[in-house]
Amino acid sequence: MKTLDYLHLDASKAGSVVDGLQQLLADFQVFYTNLRGFHWNIKGHGFYVLHGKFEDMYNDAAEKIDEIAERILMLGGVPENKFSEYLKKAGIQELSNVSCGEKAVKSVLDSLSVLIESERKLLSQASEANDESTVALLSDYLKGQEKTVWMLVSFLSCDCKE
Repeated sequence: MKTLDYLHLDASKAGSVVDGLQQLLADFQVFYTNLRGFHWNIKGHGFYVLHGKFEDMYNDAAEKIDEIAERILMLGGVPENKFSEYLKKAGIQELSNVSCGEKAVKSVLDSLSVLIESERKLLSQASEANDESTVALLSDYLKGQEKTVWMLVSFLSCDCKE
């Protein structure tokens, strides 16, 4: 007995969605770890704002990691759980000892760009597979990430001379 038997999804099409979700899982795991490091190590101007924001972001990423892993299981896959494998697969690079707020925010923007690109591609694959649940999940992710990108770009754009 398989979950896919009850979901009315084509197994081969679901398999391509699982592959995309595995990629997304790897990217989110590295992103999560980078956010933890930014939260721990941030210093200087903007510390109070960024320290709290990075905590919110890594908590959000942790929730998404769990949702992605569970979706992989629902579609008949097995989510990867080894960090060494995530690092081989991820499009997001592992960072350490970033304490400058501007550098950390730029890294977050770069990571969100990678995630958004992957999610848009996967959204298309999921749509072709008639996998509306994955489409809905990714649409929700994109909505939040686009707002975060706008806010972080605005944060970096201030050139007040007052």
